Amino acid sequence: MTKLQAYISLTRINRPVGIYLVLWPALWALWLASDGIPNLWILFIFIFGAILMRSAGCVINDFADRNFDGEVERTCQRPLATGVLSSKEALIFFGLLCLIAFGLVLTLNSLTVWLSFGAVGLAALYPFMKRHTHWPQAFLGAAFAWAIPMAFAAVLNDVPWQVWPIFVATLVWSLIYDTAYAVGDMKDDLKVGIKSTAILFSEHLVIWTAIFQFIMLVLLVWIGQLFELGGVYYLSLVIVAIWFLYDLKRLAHNAEGLAFKVFLQNHWIGVIVLIGIMFEDAWSLV
Repeated sequence: MTKLQAYISLTRINRPVGIYLVLWPALWALWLASDGIPNLWILFIFIFGAILMRSAGCVINDFADRNFDGEVERTCQRPLATGVLSSKEALIFFGLLCLIAFGLVLTLNSLTVWLSFGAVGLAALYPFMKRHTHWPQAFLGAAFAWAIPMAFAAVLNDVPWQVWPIFVATLVWSLIYDTAYAVGDMKDDLKVGIKSTAILFSEHLVIWTAIFQFIMLVLLVWIGQLFELGGVYYLSLVIVAIWFLYDLKRLAHNAEGLAFKVFLQNHWIGVIVLIGIMFEDAWSLV
């Protein structure tokens, strides 16, 4: 593996699911804050920013796990585990990605600039929480959801209280899909001392996933009321509810492969909600 390939591998750019999971809620927020199609420059910043910050998050994650990845079959070929890249090189790369993202944010208002420091802090905090709590997925959700108050700030130069139900819905969503992801890592995580909600919930994983799905759906219904969305949006939530039931059925098989498919395909939940919001706005203009 060349240095260039190693840097690309660090970003996981070839595995874009993580980008989607950051991007879709940010687009929910942009459309809701703009009451329709957002400013194209702001839209570009949040799309490119999602790519940059997800990549930066992957880099700092590999830095945090550098002493453990070599002991895990799935991660033993990562650049820091193999020594192709050093810890110093990874930290410099993380800083560079954050600086590029910050340069884009500087073209927005000062409130959004100040909020961007929270995004970096949460992205850097998440990987280290796996050593200290069984709830690192909640910190991941907070990092992914931080684009929501930033989106409202960019559009309105304000963060109204209605932002926070969207934030919490996104955080709860991360508990759903990242717990499914962690199912496949349970054996290795237990071996190296990494904690997760999958380990915490264990044989009750399906029940807890159903609880989080219910909470997310309730929050999404509330969001529809707060922003006066109509039938198209609520139809999208019906589709989400059916999808959630299908996910529960797959998780009930207690198979790592099926759980990973649940994770990989869960970003479509974000797409369905986004389509509901976008079409609702379009319908209201007819």
